[in-house]
Amino acid sequence: MATFTDRILPEHEAMIGGQSVFFIATAAAEGRINLSPKGYDAFRVLGPNRVAYLDLAGSGNETHAHLAADGRITVMMCNFGQPPLILRLYGTGRAVLPQDADWADLAAHFEILPGTRQIFDIAVDSVQTSCGWGVPVMELSAERHTLVKYHAQADEQAWMTKTAGRTTSIDGLPTRATDRYFGAP
Repeated sequence: MATFTDRILPEHEAMIGGQSVFFIATAAAEGRINLSPKGYDAFRVLGPNRVAYLDLAGSGNETHAHLAADGRITVMMCNFGQPPLILRLYGTGRAVLPQDADWADLAAHFEILPGTRQIFDIAVDSVQTSCGWGVPVMELSAERHTLVKYHAQADEQAWMTKTAGRTTSIDGLPTRATDRYFGAP
């Protein structure tokens, strides 16, 4: 049975803190629905109605485009251990890039990883939990460091040129490019 609250409760925050993977879903009025898995230590609860996650450059920038066009976002976490639980955060979000005035305040909550392009700041208006009985029990064997390693080895100018050219989503919606390169630490 699903349970809804209007904020993140302490037990929700504890569950969130134990997850090594989370999923982001966004959509604009037209075009594809985007659903992305995320990893690394990249998710933070900033308050009972506010979360954020660090986003690394990858295959596209659909979340950014959808939030600029529509704002709606759903975050889902599944407890693959015990007790079984699925948690969804519903709200609105926005991309905060290194050139934005509030970047420093948000970035202070994270270890900035090679390839960081933005932080998504999410206002949570509803939290849903459900049983998770259909989700398998699994254990994390290791983080996959491939993406961070790829960005750490990238040539700064080539990376900036590549990301500067990515100003639309796969459906043609506009995005903003970062003005900074976060390469090898």
